[in-house]
Amino acid sequence: MNRATDFSPQVAEQAVHWLMKMQQGPLSPRQQLAWQHWLDGHSEHQRAWEHIQRVNQRLRGLSSPLAHAALNAPTSNSRRQALKLLLILGAGSAVAWGMREQNLLPPLLADYRSPIGQRRKIALADGSQLQLNTASSADVHIEGAQRLIRLLEGEMLLTTTKAFQVRTAQGLLTTAGARLNVRQFADRTQVAVFEGSVQLTPDGGVPLTLAGARQLSFRAGETGKPQPLDANSGAWADGMLVAAHMRLADFLDELGRYRRGQLKCDAKVADLLISGTYPLDDSERILDLLEISLPVKVRRFTRYWVTVEARA
Repeated sequence: MNRATDFSPQVAEQAVHWLMKMQQGPLSPRQQLAWQHWLDGHSEHQRAWEHIQRVNQRLRGLSSPLAHAALNAPTSNSRRQALKLLLILGAGSAVAWGMREQNLLPPLLADYRSPIGQRRKIALADGSQLQLNTASSADVHIEGAQRLIRLLEGEMLLTTTKAFQVRTAQGLLTTAGARLNVRQFADRTQVAVFEGSVQLTPDGGVPLTLAGARQLSFRAGETGKPQPLDANSGAWADGMLVAAHMRLADFLDELGRYRRGQLKCDAKVADLLISGTYPLDDSERILDLLEISLPVKVRRFTRYWVTVEARA
């Protein structure tokens, strides 16, 4: 750490406290005296204060979610935490990426996010294209020949002709150019390769090359067997949910990703099979279609609490 940012997290917290006090309005004479006493108390305090002033000035020129949180977070606690991180890291510091590797920064502060029910396309600086599915977030680091995406949550589709790495909670994916879909589950990663090939290296496991038109799931130390692409692989990028003899319970689990609230399936109809292609942007219409194609009733207690059960 350089001398300019050589201060402890405790001192950073104190500096953030005083900055937020000043942002709330002019200090009273008593508060002004207390701040001056703190500032003069140690050179570490002075370094922290000078640094946070520089960071605060730079915030207005940044578009990152972390800067946005520091300036516009709805609660003072959120602003405090964002400012503290910026103070310790420095606005735009590469150290932040290292903290991502250790899962110390939440998806809320990711470089790119897509909320529930929405999908997002991002044109990357090297010409590659990244698409995020519903409730997804990722960090992107492109510097010279190094290209790395960290999928923090959800699902992404990467189309690139360049050498790229994708990091998930269970391992590392490496490609020299491919079109691939990566989905992060709580305990595993699912990868589908449409074009090119990808090398998978599960944490604590043996590397494996996955060819085009194949998919598999892996977890730390364990890799599943490659399988042909299924009907629904990557269909979300075109705004579609594709089912080919899919269990109704599994279908509703998928559909539920694109809706807020609870979408439940009664055990009596869970094993009914469904096939078809459905537009993701109208989940209510999809639920209506279920009542036409299957012997089920959609019971809406509220918009955010829906249960699919057997028709009486």
